Amino acid sequence: MSEAARKDFHTKAGEKLTPDSSKSTLDKTKESITGAADKTAREVQPDSEKTTAQSLGDKVGRTKDNSAHGSTHESVGDKVKGALGLGKH
Repeated sequence: MSEAARKDFHTKAGEKLTPDSSKSTLDKTKESITGAADKTAREVQPDSEKTTAQSLGDKVGRTKDNSAHGSTHESVGDKVKGALGLGKH
């Protein structure tokens, strides 16, 4: 399993617990970029290739994203694959 683009749970928790008002612009930008990379990695790698904890965490993250942003019944990974021409044929 490739963990290079993934954030661990401690990092995510620390980012959530630190108020934005105490973060620098650089910190906020870094969190945004690494968060996007983490979400992309979450969708590209199949759950069957992840640890149980990572798979569960990713499923919770997807559910949260769908409820916050509305569900199109298409994952970010499906959208990325479609944009790259690797989607369903």
